Amino acid sequence: MDDFQLYQQSGIGDMRIRADVIFFDLFFTLIMPKCEGLPSEGEILGLTHEQWEYYAEDEDLYRARALGRVQDPVRMVEAVLEKMDMTADQGQIAEIIARREERMRCSICEIDSVITDVLTEIKNRGYKLCLISNADDIDIKHYKESRLYTLFDEAIFSCEVGHMKPQREIYQIACDAMRITPEHGIFIGDGGSDELRGARDAGMRTILSEYLVEHEPAFRKRVKAYANFVVSDFRDILTILDQL
Repeated sequence: MDDFQLYQQSGIGDMRIRADVIFFDLFFTLIMPKCEGLPSEGEILGLTHEQWEYYAEDEDLYRARALGRVQDPVRMVEAVLEKMDMTADQGQIAEIIARREERMRCSICEIDSVITDVLTEIKNRGYKLCLISNADDIDIKHYKESRLYTLFDEAIFSCEVGHMKPQREIYQIACDAMRITPEHGIFIGDGGSDELRGARDAGMRTILSEYLVEHEPAFRKRVKAYANFVVSDFRDILTILDQL
């Protein structure tokens, strides 16, 4: 039972309080960004996928997109090119955008059946579901085509609300949307973006999910400090809910 051990830490939340809403992170918790078998954006410029991502995921550029400050896909690509001190013609930029959109479409539409089964069971048990995700406009363009859209009652995306995890505001916006106070919610995520600390500071209880990712020890130790439970098997979430 160690995988879903309860961590008795001060200020981490009272597990006896009824949970009404289960909040989930999106990337690396419910879906993985697809790249294997799909044409990479970087190939258009003679770069590897890793070389392109190194610049595309630059912290400043990502924040601008994820906070909704840059919404135009063309401008998103131009910003990356400027960071790399490279140029591309309109056709190349259009192809880069198309490849990124296809990768994100596959990511958000091709979901592990274990995850959809667990989400469906959580709904059947009477809980509400809400996404809280750092994402840009391309990331979520195909969200309404996803099975997740039919399962989740609400989705709070950073690019739409102007706040990112771990900012307290994005968790409060999600709680307000679901008409609960934070102590009546449980947040589940892989721990990226310091999201578990943010959720805990906002007043939620937390579950660290390692179902889709295997963390290196130092990172795991750091994020685990903010988790009430840790699961490696997604189905163990149901066991945890049975205990509440």
